[in-house]
Amino acid sequence: MRNWIMLENKETGEKIYLTSKNKRNTPDRLKLTKYSPKLRKRVVFTESK
Repeated sequence: MRNWIMLENKETGEKIYLTSKNKRNTPDRLKLTKYSPKLRKRVVFTESK
């Protein structure tokens, strides 16, 4: 039921976080605030394909 997804930052193009989500409970794209080592601050990472 749970699928693995990559989280991507659109500003820097980083794809450094891997997480899982339940597609039945959250069918739309996931947005999480995570730390970006390139920017050295917390920014929004969105689900990428």
